[in-house]
Amino acid sequence: MTPISSIPLAPPAMPQARVESPGAAMAGQGGQPFKNILIEALDQVNSMQHQADQAVQQLVTGGEANPAEVLTTMQKADMSFKLMLQIRNKLVQAYQEVNNIRI
Repeated sequence: MTPISSIPLAPPAMPQARVESPGAAMAGQGGQPFKNILIEALDQVNSMQHQADQAVQQLVTGGEANPAEVLTTMQKADMSFKLMLQIRNKLVQAYQEVNNIRI
């Protein structure tokens, strides 16, 4: 049987939490500013919309387009647009809430 080791009286020291500004935390992690992330997302949604338009044009003009692929492309573009619209609505709502704060 092994003896019981002694119990320390003081808890081990906890590491101190550092408070940094959001910009400093982002720079340390190699992240992008929020504006750039939104612009990239908008560009992706826009490109998906253009791809869907081109697929529909090919289908209507008799080009080599599979109707199932055209439908899938349109569904993806529609879903990405709806998601972008919901994000915009949340951002507007957050802006309005911050704007209504009384100082």
